[in-house]
Amino acid sequence: DADRDGGGLRTRRERPAIDLILDYKDIETLKPFVSEGGRIVPSRVNRLNRKQQRVLQGEIKRARKLALLPISDRHTSLR
Repeated sequence: DADRDGGGLRTRRERPAIDLILDYKDIETLKPFVSEGGRIVPSRVNRLNRKQQRVLQGEIKRARKLALLPISDRHTSLR
């Protein structure tokens, strides 16, 4: 029941298109697959199949190496 306290139904993400083209240069396509903390969202959440998740992982890592995507959101200031 949705009326319970502490629980409830989770809203599922919409399944991405089958012909989803992932490219490390297209940051707007990659951003939804990276959490606020900078972690790659797992396939059970973003509903990609195993092959798509592998490609996504590689493209995100490549974009991080070229500093197109931040590695994490934790930016510490020098004290």
